[in-house]
Amino acid sequence: MQVIGLCRFSYPAEGGFQIEHDSIEERTAFLYAAERLEERLALFEAICLPGLKAQTDPDFTFVILVGDSLPAQTLSRLLELTADMPQARIVAEPPAPHRKVCQKVLNEARLDPDEPCLQFRHDDDDAVAVDFVACLRAAAADCAPLLGKHRLVGFDWGSGWLIRADANGLSGEPVSHPYWGVAQAMAVKGGVRQSVMNFGHQKINQHMPTVTFNDPPMFLRGHNGFNDSRQKRHVKPHPLPRLDAAGEAEIQARFAVDANHVRAVFAS
Repeated sequence: MQVIGLCRFSYPAEGGFQIEHDSIEERTAFLYAAERLEERLALFEAICLPGLKAQTDPDFTFVILVGDSLPAQTLSRLLELTADMPQARIVAEPPAPHRKVCQKVLNEARLDPDEPCLQFRHDDDDAVAVDFVACLRAAAADCAPLLGKHRLVGFDWGSGWLIRADANGLSGEPVSHPYWGVAQAMAVKGGVRQSVMNFGHQKINQHMPTVTFNDPPMFLRGHNGFNDSRQKRHVKPHPLPRLDAAGEAEIQARFAVDANHVRAVFAS
C-alpha cells in the first residue's frame, strides 16, 4: 500500500493557521520573514529530515508543499537538503484554501487513486521515529478488516517527546498527547478523494474509527518561538530540561536526531 506524507513548508494558505492575518500578503510576509525562514530551515534540517531519511521502510513518498512565491534562496536550500532523499518531492502552489490545496496535492501524489493508500501529515519542525512507516504499514495490515469496512480509518501514536533545539543542543521531556497531529496517519480507501488534511488532527476520531497506540515513543514535537500555536497572546512558556548525554543518545537511537548536528546547524 502506498504511503504518502505531506509537509507544508511555510505555505501561505488561506486558513489553516491558528494565528489570523488580515490578508494573504500579510500572512506571506510573516511566513517569509528572514529570521523565521532561517529557523524553519534549521529545524527542517536538524529535526525533521533525519528520521525520515533513516526510515527502516524507505518505501514512501514525502511531499513538501511550498508557496510559488517562496524566496529563491529558501527553495534552493530545500532542494539541497533533500537531494539525498529519493522519497522527497517539492510541490509549489499559489495561495489557496488550506484543505482544498492539501487534498489536491495529496491526491496528485497517489500512484493509483483507485487503490487504497496511507497518508500522514508532518510539520517541518517535528520528527517521527525511524520505524514510523514500518509501524504504520503493520498497523494497517493488522486492521485489514476494519479498513475493508470503512472509507477512512485513522491511526495515532500518542507517545513521544516535546523537544527544543538550539545552539546548545536539545532540551526536552517525554509526553503523552494523543491526536497531536504528529505520528498521525489515515488509511484512505481506493476511489476516496478526501485526505488526512481534510480533518482537524484533534477531531479525527469524530469523523472515522481510529486506532491509537501508547507505545513505543513515535514523535518529537518541536517547541520553538515560531510555532503557530505559540503566536497567540497569553501563551505561557514551557521550560524544558536540557538533555544529558544519555538523553541525547536515546533521541538519536530512536529518531536519528544527532545533538551534535543540532548544535552545528544552530551555531551557524
